[in-house]
Amino acid sequence: MPSILTERDGPILRVTLNRPEVRNAFDEEVIAFLTGVFSGAAQDQSLRAVVLAGTGKAFCAGADVAWMSKAIAYSRTENLSDAEDLARMLERLDTLPMPVIARVQGAALGGGVGLAAVCDIAIAADDAVFALSEVKLGILPAVIAPYVLRKIGISAARELFLTGSRFGAARAKEIGLVHEVVPAAELDAAVASHVREIAGAHPNDVIGLTTNTIAAQRVSQEGQEGLRAFLEKRKPSWIA
Repeated sequence: MPSILTERDGPILRVTLNRPEVRNAFDEEVIAFLTGVFSGAAQDQSLRAVVLAGTGKAFCAGADVAWMSKAIAYSRTENLSDAEDLARMLERLDTLPMPVIARVQGAALGGGVGLAAVCDIAIAADDAVFALSEVKLGILPAVIAPYVLRKIGISAARELFLTGSRFGAARAKEIGLVHEVVPAAELDAAVASHVREIAGAHPNDVIGLTTNTIAAQRVSQEGQEGLRAFLEKRKPSWIA
């Protein structure tokens, strides 16, 4: 049985963690596969959105126990390589040029919180449970921290990183980790609604937009005067 399912639905790519027997926890093989999927998606200009989900009763329980047990015997170099692989996968997801929607049900623990935090839009079932549980294992949520901090802020992160306590979907919405909370039976409909909204919106070419804007401004009257004034060490004409 494949650990990751991918399904193309027109301009939508659905990526589903498919290890329900371990609550969709990830290991080195899952990380490598996801990195490849996200790298490929980044090059597909026909894609409009990615939906990230998990089969069964959990979204993602973070790191696989069997994988973590192997890490006990790893050298520092081997652990560093593992961490870099995870960081690379999250970076690929974070920099996708199309919106990513997380469909969160059941447990989202440790790295599962990180996955939800990286996504542009996160929709959770009302019975979803979250925890940054690394501290309970004597470690810390280091690789996912930049994404989680960006989403929930320093105040919430200090509490949840240090306690590892579990919190529900309502608290997750309150701190900005998820954007919408719906009854579990309505989760797919809510995701579909967001997919339709994205498909109906004009795609933005951020790089094209910003590069064309700066190019136009550089050749404008104001841009030319400002650059010349800087190079000639004088005040621009708009300063009296």
